[in-house]
Amino acid sequence: MQSRVIIALAPFVMSALAFSASVGNNSTVTPETVIADVNGTRITFGEFEEKRAHNLFQPRDAFYRQERKILDDYINDYLLQQQAQKEGLTIEQLLDKHVKSTLPKDPSEEALHVYYEGADTKEPYEALRGKILDHILQVRFERAKAAYIQTLRSQANVVVSLPAPRADIALANTPVLGEQNAPVMVVEYADYECPYCQQVAPTLLKLQTQYKGKMAFAFKDTPLPMHTHAEKAAEAARCAGAQGKYWDYHDELFASKKLGVPDLKENARKLNLDTAAFDKCLDSGSQAKAVQSQIAESTDLGIQGTPSFFINGRFIGGVATYEQLRDVIEQELAIAAKQPRQTASR
Repeated sequence: MQSRVIIALAPFVMSALAFSASVGNNSTVTPETVIADVNGTRITFGEFEEKRAHNLFQPRDAFYRQERKILDDYINDYLLQQQAQKEGLTIEQLLDKHVKSTLPKDPSEEALHVYYEGADTKEPYEALRGKILDHILQVRFERAKAAYIQTLRSQANVVVSLPAPRADIALANTPVLGEQNAPVMVVEYADYECPYCQQVAPTLLKLQTQYKGKMAFAFKDTPLPMHTHAEKAAEAARCAGAQGKYWDYHDELFASKKLGVPDLKENARKLNLDTAAFDKCLDSGSQAKAVQSQIAESTDLGIQGTPSFFINGRFIGGVATYEQLRDVIEQELAIAAKQPRQTASR
């Protein structure tokens, strides 16, 4: 029978929020609380929150991720303690039985020498042998312990209710594929020249097909300074969008990876666009302002790399895998099935 571990965190979260929004005299900050006075003009907490919501998102998300890590460690310790009690053992005895007993024999002298040769050190092998051995044994133990804990978690019913912070993402002047009222809105901040964005593009196409009707996808232009062709490519996609071919052109950019201006114009010809109108749009830079606006938005949000995703406002940075994105989408669909959505503004 599966054990059930439910971490009911709503009171804890409210307490933490109240603590983080407290002042020196321990009074709770409300939207009406004055938190600054500039030349006689009072700035309230509510005004500050409204005007700097994007700037505050990354610090809050970082706090959430650290808090979630601590919570996961707590749950793991709880499961170990529960299993130890079930078997009539101490936690140390439990780990001896299920973890240490599974470890391989100590590494050979040859293996230790190979490890030493790869180390950046001038100390002799004899002086470091014991430390190398201890390190290898510790790494093996931690990996085996993590695998054992994962087994315990898979046999338990762990429900984590710690809410992730959500950014309020506006979609004005942003291309959206699918219905904007879909239960899940995936917003990608990306760069056409970024190899990681190119790498994740097929994954996003797969998810769009898998969750058709349930998921909408929005693309935010975030050309990075080191990518000399990315900004013009973003403008080109918008020029194609003026002729109703944004997503066809968007997909072609990621598929071909050819982003020079002549290539951008050739893409327009391949897609049977009005090439004269496209070339005029691209050469004039008429879409540059829209691209710059989204770059500024990504800066406000604290985005430091591409691709970056917001799924119903929940942040996922870096080269997210299909499994990571799918799991969050599934979580959001489950939430939507139970209650009205509270997500990014449309």
